Amino acid sequence: MSLKLAGDEMSAFLDQVFPQVRGMFAIDRLDDDLLVMRLHANEQHLRPGGTVSGPAMFSLADVAAYVATMARIGPQALAVTTNCSIDFMRKPVAGADILAHAKVLKLGRALSVTDVLLYSDGQPEPVARATLTYSIPPDR
Repeated sequence: MSLKLAGDEMSAFLDQVFPQVRGMFAIDRLDDDLLVMRLHANEQHLRPGGTVSGPAMFSLADVAAYVATMARIGPQALAVTTNCSIDFMRKPVAGADILAHAKVLKLGRALSVTDVLLYSDGQPEPVARATLTYSIPPDR
């Protein structure tokens, strides 16, 4: 399915509807095949031991699934997460951003299912894997 929003349009939409996370995430790549999104990891995202926390990684996976869905259906701010399953597979590299590689597996009228692999920037092995389902609001 072709995109309805380009990366710069999607970034502007995120800034508009979620100003509280402005600057926390960046879109590195957005095309028909893949979204690559970045969490600019800093002190607020760390847990004891100096690694990126699980909640910070969940946030990236959730935002990436939202962006991948919105890019395909257009700006619908009221789409919501209805399910998430995340597996934390290895410790992220300290001091590195986290990258999300998101692919929409299924896009229907009411639901979107997205698979997200999370990586420490510069590392070949994923640190986590998530599958998220978004509920798409009905047309009014």
